[in-house]
Amino acid sequence: MKTRSFFLAGIFTMFFGAPVMKAQDVYLSIPENNIFNRTEFTSVPTRLMTNANRTNWDYTFFGLAPVAPTFTSTSGPTFTHSSSLFTLPNSVLLWQLESMGGQLPSVGLSGSLPGFQFFSTSAVRWFEPPTTALGGGFNRGNINFTFKIPASQFTANVFRAGNYSMDITQNYNDFTPRNFKTILVIPSSIRWVTTSLTKYIEISSLNDYRSTSARVWDLGNTEIAHTVDFNFWAKAAANTVQFTSSKGVPGTRNIASIKLGSNGSALTTKALSANFQNFSAANFSVVAGNRNSFTPELYVSAEDFKNYFFEAGTYTFELNFNAASTDNSINSLQNTAVQLKVLPRSEITIPSSGRNVNFNFNTAAHYTNGQSQTIPNQIILSNNESFELYVKSDENYFKKGGVQTNINSNILQIGVDGSSVNAPLSKTPQKILFNGTPVLDQELNVRYTIPPAGAQSLVGKENTTYSINVFYSFTAL
Repeated sequence: MKTRSFFLAGIFTMFFGAPVMKAQDVYLSIPENNIFNRTEFTSVPTRLMTNANRTNWDYTFFGLAPVAPTFTSTSGPTFTHSSSLFTLPNSVLLWQLESMGGQLPSVGLSGSLPGFQFFSTSAVRWFEPPTTALGGGFNRGNINFTFKIPASQFTANVFRAGNYSMDITQNYNDFTPRNFKTILVIPSSIRWVTTSLTKYIEISSLNDYRSTSARVWDLGNTEIAHTVDFNFWAKAAANTVQFTSSKGVPGTRNIASIKLGSNGSALTTKALSANFQNFSAANFSVVAGNRNSFTPELYVSAEDFKNYFFEAGTYTFELNFNAASTDNSINSLQNTAVQLKVLPRSEITIPSSGRNVNFNFNTAAHYTNGQSQTIPNQIILSNNESFELYVKSDENYFKKGGVQTNINSNILQIGVDGSSVNAPLSKTPQKILFNGTPVLDQELNVRYTIPPAGAQSLVGKENTTYSINVFYSFTAL
């Protein structure tokens, strides 16, 4: 029996394909300093593609026509925000070839390097190869580009936090990847551009307290740079305003007597407290140039200003401001110390109707009993410190026709209605009001008295007119 052996020949087929390289997106992180300061951004050399094989350009029809390498946007003419409908124009980002394999390609025989350009939905050449293959080629390795955002683009556009991307394709098969995304990365940030750390307010006139309008003080222009929408929060560091009188006596005032608002509609007007409140009339949205500016103002009603901030001295409090993103993920703080200084001021006003006080002696009773009269509202006092009121004459004797007589000034006594003090008039100031507290436009009734003894000393004097000048003055306590 014949044995046959059968061999099964197996044919093994191995398929080799070109390796597939995953597209590598290009991320360009834009520093907030460039955005907020509106200064040109220039990247370090950045790899967009890699060339592992070839060293020369493509040419068509016997090498007579070079094929220029190009970029084309396949996602449209704008960079699109990843999580919103916001966009940036293609012109915002400029680019230029930096090197291929460590150096620029040869530009012999009419090759050239284009200047900075931007992506477009039409093919844009990023190098002009020589007109023939004899002009030279390039090195293998990384294909790097330099990117630029001009300062004018930061002024003209809205750079909102997040990623803006554009899909790019290029036309050389041996350069990898063929397709990639160029992504602008904008950081989330809020920064105070202006820093008004102190506000000094000086009150030097009593007329400020006579106004019926609210007092308004601006805190200076506030400018905030930001890449996210934010709200403006504010509070006082304490519930009270600290007060030190001109004599060094401490005290406090309620912070709620002061309101915060703005010149314009940016902020709502609310009374201050020691708790943060949102003063934004509406969210501060990111705008072109990435800056919002407004002028915060302090308001005090005319009545509160007169009641709580009249006394001479220094009033101080601190404001805490917080620009916080609408989702409260980031914020930026700023403090402003406010000092309101009220200078010591005083006034004594005598209306024209009360400037002459006349005593007529024409009956026996006038000489026997003396005379007294009260001039209503003769003096109007204003003094923002504690005080004492004094009276004196310019001479120690009455005058007749400008000539001194022997009638002593002390026969006339002066006092304030409601007080038991009657001070004899002399050249030496005499106190007629004790421990006066700060007042504005307080009217005083002044009492003038010639007592019986003084009246009787006038018996036998010439029948004529005698006069003397009376002066009123303050002494601060």
